[in-house]
Amino acid sequence: VKSEGPKLVPFFKATCVYFVLWLPTSSPSWFSALIKCLPIFCLWVFLLAHGINFLVSHRSASRILAGLIFSAVGDAFLIWQEQGYFIHGLLMFAITHILYSSAFGMKPLDLKAGLLMGLVSGSCYAFLYSYLSGPFTYLVAVYIALIGFMGWRAVAGMQLCNDLWTWTKLCACIGAMLFMVSDLTIALNKFCFPVPYSRFIIMATYYAAQMLIALSAVETRDEEDFRKRS
Repeated sequence: VKSEGPKLVPFFKATCVYFVLWLPTSSPSWFSALIKCLPIFCLWVFLLAHGINFLVSHRSASRILAGLIFSAVGDAFLIWQEQGYFIHGLLMFAITHILYSSAFGMKPLDLKAGLLMGLVSGSCYAFLYSYLSGPFTYLVAVYIALIGFMGWRAVAGMQLCNDLWTWTKLCACIGAMLFMVSDLTIALNKFCFPVPYSRFIIMATYYAAQMLIALSAVETRDEEDFRKRS
């Protein structure tokens, strides 16, 4: 907390700015896009503050940074979703989930967690299916599969039963779950029925998810510092 907390101060300030201004979504503009993306820009800076050499030498951290970049582009597209850019935002976040999954890795496999995440994802799609039409029938299915896979890889890394978990792996796990809550709220609100306080729920869980996933990237640095001290 002492080492990473100060680097996150700009993120918390930018998040407060977003919620304080609470710019109306009915009149999208480049300024509202900037305010929405600003916390994610701060997370770029958070990772870059650990050094370019760190990002270059640790693929998981560089992939999370790449995921944050695609997330910011997706956020900008979603500002203009009513003007036909929702699918563009969906594509950007699909790439984000692929990058995050790659960052979390395939070890340990943990098929039980995969089966559980598959059941959760399948149940969500089964509920949404009757509300979907046209290309969204297939696009939402692919997107749910990708975010479900990302959630599986984050949960699998925990290894609670083997007592091998770390605080950064816990951040990745909670972050992935919050990302799923945020996206599910978007889907329910857009395709099914109005969700009370949907925008607040979506953005609060989204920003928290991105912060936690960004924090999970510093694990390899912690391990290096520990080895040096030893």
